[in-house]
Amino acid sequence: MPWLQLKFETHPEQAERLSELMETNGASAVTMQDAADQPLFEPPPGATPLWNQILISGLFEANADIDGILSAIQLALGEMPLPLWSLNPLEDKDWVRAWMDDYQPMCFGEKLWIVPSTFSPPDPDAVNILLDPGLAFGTGTHPTTAMCLRWLDAHPPVDQNIIDFGCGSGILAIAACRLGACSALAVDNDPQALLATRDNAQLNKVSAQIQVFLPDDSPASRVPLLLANILAGPLHVLAPQFAEQVLPAGHIVLSGIIESQAEDLMLRYQPWFEMSVYRQEEEWICLQGLKR
Repeated sequence: MPWLQLKFETHPEQAERLSELMETNGASAVTMQDAADQPLFEPPPGATPLWNQILISGLFEANADIDGILSAIQLALGEMPLPLWSLNPLEDKDWVRAWMDDYQPMCFGEKLWIVPSTFSPPDPDAVNILLDPGLAFGTGTHPTTAMCLRWLDAHPPVDQNIIDFGCGSGILAIAACRLGACSALAVDNDPQALLATRDNAQLNKVSAQIQVFLPDDSPASRVPLLLANILAGPLHVLAPQFAEQVLPAGHIVLSGIIESQAEDLMLRYQPWFEMSVYRQEEEWICLQGLKR
């Protein structure tokens, strides 16, 4: 059956209300997406991240009364003007399959692959991690994650215990274990990320090696490798804690850093680590440090 896609361009204050109104008026599905190519970072606990400009798309059956739907939405909004909208017909197709087709196996370094569960590994003899896009951040498509994966591929943490701080999907903890780590503490302030990490660890048969924690519940472990793919602000604040958690001669890998933030963070970590730039992709920087 063909469909009609009704789109509104709006702002965060109006987004949730419009989404509810589209569902109330018969939308089979409602999605939100960035309207201005704005990076969206990890939110604080309990917050719902939204872009400054948002496209809300509602999927309606082809025979839906769009004029009536628009009138009902305008009536519910009261004096608030109806946002800019557009209407497009869509052919009937397997949308889940179309979405998955855009996500292909990716290689990071020489032997590490991230492979969607619907694909066969391109190199069966490589280290293949099965991972599908989900609610938690981290599939390897973003430069911040990709650079950490490349670092792990180049420095396999064989027989090491590691910490993945800001674990998201668990991709770095899983990669570390598949590359030889004994165990991983996966830490995140988002309970959804901890659930995703557990599920992905089970899918990749490393559940016994990975423990998940909220930051306040994480044990005070000291390890030879700590990876943190979060934001520059938290990285700055957490520097003393991370320094305490990394053993002498151990390594720290920091990502989620814009180029303009790198120098300040390197100075912040210099009292404890010999810091250097590991890699840059687009405007993103990945830093590495050796514990003094």
